[in-house]
Amino acid sequence: MSYDKVKEARTIVIGAKQTKKAIEQGKAEEVLIARDADERLTTALSTLCRNHGIAVVYVDSMKELGRACGIDVGAATAAVLK
Repeated sequence: MSYDKVKEARTIVIGAKQTKKAIEQGKAEEVLIARDADERLTTALSTLCRNHGIAVVYVDSMKELGRACGIDVGAATAAVLK
């Protein structure tokens, strides 16, 4: 999967806490999870997405996800908002 969707999205949130909050509030349209992120974190978020009917896209790298989100550090997760 390319990181284009994140780059082109109007509104995103970055990081596990903000992603979780967006999912719980029904604001997340799609969630991106880096494959090299901590498994405890990614398992919990993917389960939450499944329970809320939100699509999950796995990307290869935290570093690349962070870069696609416009930050200089890696990002374990990001959510594209509705």
